[in-house]
Amino acid sequence: MGTSNIVYNEDCMIGMARFPDKHFDLAVVDPPYFSGPERRAYYGRSISATNIKRRMYPVTEHWQVPGVEYFRELERVSKRYIIWGCNYFDYRFAPGRIVWDKCNGSSTFSDCEIAATNIHDSVRLYRYMWNGMMQGKNVDEGHIMRGNKATNDVRIHPTQKPIDLYRWIFRTYAEEGWRILDTHVGSGTSRRAAWEAGLEFVGFEIEKVYFDLQEAHFQEHSAQLRI
Repeated sequence: MGTSNIVYNEDCMIGMARFPDKHFDLAVVDPPYFSGPERRAYYGRSISATNIKRRMYPVTEHWQVPGVEYFRELERVSKRYIIWGCNYFDYRFAPGRIVWDKCNGSSTFSDCEIAATNIHDSVRLYRYMWNGMMQGKNVDEGHIMRGNKATNDVRIHPTQKPIDLYRWIFRTYAEEGWRILDTHVGSGTSRRAAWEAGLEFVGFEIEKVYFDLQEAHFQEHSAQLRI
């Protein structure tokens, strides 16, 4: 575990400009694909279909849906990519797809999320439950609900993805010694999973509040694993 692992509190376009062509072996990114959660402090409806109030998050200022320039720069600095939410962007991605089945039953949120990748031309599926307090048991049994809710991932970001999803990604697609890029770090689950896998990691998070939150979670997580 552990290698070079850093997140910068800055605009990813400014950050990526410092790196040469194809510097990163793999970019795994989850850019915002619509505006709204940054202003209203919650994701989706304020009250769920089952009358449960949504978790509230800090209101942010710099949320920006990326354009063509972002994807071109990402391809410039990365040999391979996995881009979540590809179906929401008007950009010609490579044909490969990764489908994350969230096993969320009757939730009002999407049943799946889709990522574009240039690693393969096929469509691959990963099942991992992610619906409020209902979270997957582990990376290999993600379709089974975790019994002990006290071990659930702590949600600190409105579009947070589970750390087990990134554990699966790095186990499936990354190799020892690879450099990983995440342009929108958010909760930092990608960072923590990369650290566990012994991969080099560079990330960017423009919002200071989330930069500080993910930094604190990373320090706590890495310290626990060192014990």
